[in-house]
Amino acid sequence: MATEGLAPTIGPVVVLMGAAVLAVPLFRRLGLGAVLGYFAAGAIVGPSIIGLFSDPEVILHFSELGVVMFLFIIGLELRPQKLWTMRGQIFGLGLAQVLVAIALLTTAGHLIFGLPWIAAFVAGSGFVLSSTAVIMSTLADRGELASAEGQKSVSILLFEDLMIVPLLALVAFLSPTETEGGIEAILLPLAGLAILLVVGRWLLDPFFALLARARAREVLTAGALLVVLGAALLMEEVGLSMAMGAFLAGVMLSGSSYRHQIESDIEPFRGLLMGLFFMAVGMSLDLRIVAAEWPLLLSMLAVYVVVKAIAIYIVARAFGSTNIAALHRTALFAQGGEFAFVLYTAAQGDGLIAARDSAIFSSVVILSMAFTPLIQMAADRLLKEESSMDGVEPASDLRGRVLVIGFGRFGQIALQLLLAQGVEVSVIENDPDRIREAERWGFKVYYGDGRRLDILRNSGAADAEVIMICVDDRKAANQIVELAQHEFPQASLLVRSYDRGHSMELRRAGVDYEIRETVESAYLMGAEGLRVLGCSDATVDETLADIRRRDADRLIEQTQGGMMAGRDQLLTNPVPEPLTNRGGRTPPPATAQPDEEAPCG
Repeated sequence: MATEGLAPTIGPVVVLMGAAVLAVPLFRRLGLGAVLGYFAAGAIVGPSIIGLFSDPEVILHFSELGVVMFLFIIGLELRPQKLWTMRGQIFGLGLAQVLVAIALLTTAGHLIFGLPWIAAFVAGSGFVLSSTAVIMSTLADRGELASAEGQKSVSILLFEDLMIVPLLALVAFLSPTETEGGIEAILLPLAGLAILLVVGRWLLDPFFALLARARAREVLTAGALLVVLGAALLMEEVGLSMAMGAFLAGVMLSGSSYRHQIESDIEPFRGLLMGLFFMAVGMSLDLRIVAAEWPLLLSMLAVYVVVKAIAIYIVARAFGSTNIAALHRTALFAQGGEFAFVLYTAAQGDGLIAARDSAIFSSVVILSMAFTPLIQMAADRLLKEESSMDGVEPASDLRGRVLVIGFGRFGQIALQLLLAQGVEVSVIENDPDRIREAERWGFKVYYGDGRRLDILRNSGAADAEVIMICVDDRKAANQIVELAQHEFPQASLLVRSYDRGHSMELRRAGVDYEIRETVESAYLMGAEGLRVLGCSDATVDETLADIRRRDADRLIEQTQGGMMAGRDQLLTNPVPEPLTNRGGRTPPPATAQPDEEAPCG
């Protein structure tokens, strides 16, 4: 059968997916992050352990498409005007960090490890080029790409991508062997950039407009992939990185009316290939070299990470970053990256470093990428403790008629009504950043975790008439309710609930008042929908009152009857059966007579 020939091809794919499915959830459960899980899975199935894959470089080169598509999506978020405003950070901050780090790492490699100056320069220059994949994944997971610090990180990465061209040219120039190149090594990349900019400026939007006329989504997806891969291929052919080409293509399309459609089409490919890239890096780690040279590898890893960290911190502080921001950036950029492999391979081919040195340098880079999640976890924990004491006052001897626990979106809105009537209020919050932000707007919020009895006492819960629990954590809200009911029975408990099931739990617990965090805004949205359709205000008010009554009655019935077994149905069908829409037109309210004219439209 023809399908028998697919087995050798599908087998490795199944192994890769199986390793990722097992390793990533396990590492996430252990708190080590998905990236380290991918690294570990790749190392296990790679040539050093199980040996299911003997040539990880092929997979690594293919999986670089994940980084390519990631940079394309980032580019879609940056319009050319915004990128132009970042030029100071790209060629100022980025250049300073790269030059300082290269100087320090080269010196360390020569003085500490006895490397010749040229070999020390190659090793240090490769380690300076941080991992775009690791850093971009981290920033995206934390939602920091659009922040000021996130934009600085993106600027540094863009400059490091650009640096691969002059570094490769310098390696060729330093080579003792005769190499081809010369002025073409500079002109060719410039010509490639010019071609890409021309195509992006005048041809891409008409191209997608033509594809859109076909009214076939798969054609638009194919066109998006063609643009990404074509730009990446062009940049690679002229000596630049594929990621740089994809990023510029994204920037060129950032103003297109098809941007959102393209982004949604590319996103699934990006996530899958990014995971494959991390697995391929794990496969590339030669554990035989690690076992034979582990004292040198570990010492070089420690020295290079520390020296690069010093360079990053110095530059960050020199360019005006706060101590906390500089330390966070240091933890983020302290590793080597995927472009180091390209530089080391070129240096080995040009006779600047030996094969053994190239393998050792590459292993150090891979280990630094693998240890990055652990470094970031340690940094986040230490810096969180430091930042919590910066401008934050702990709750102590507070007095107020109302104690508000939680100063998120919900708590901020609820608090405004109390302050408008001059009610004396005490507010506690366990997020230091949110407390500092509140201080900027004139709100005095104290640091404290409402799940702790001593904090509640210090916050004035014993004297409060009302305790408003506005936290967005269901489990935490239940714990605070239990504490308050037992220790502070004089206070009325008003609680924000997560969903309908949580509301039933709180009612059974005996709170004085609970409200689902989205129910009122959803009621108002539905009411406005009726108004837009032409319903009169009287009809809207009557319908809204009827729905509120039905929902309240049913919630009481469910709470008293303990009907938790049907919870899934209740969450999706919270109103009585006559009002549900089963595909046709929803009937008018029960108050309308069948022969009356429809009240809307």
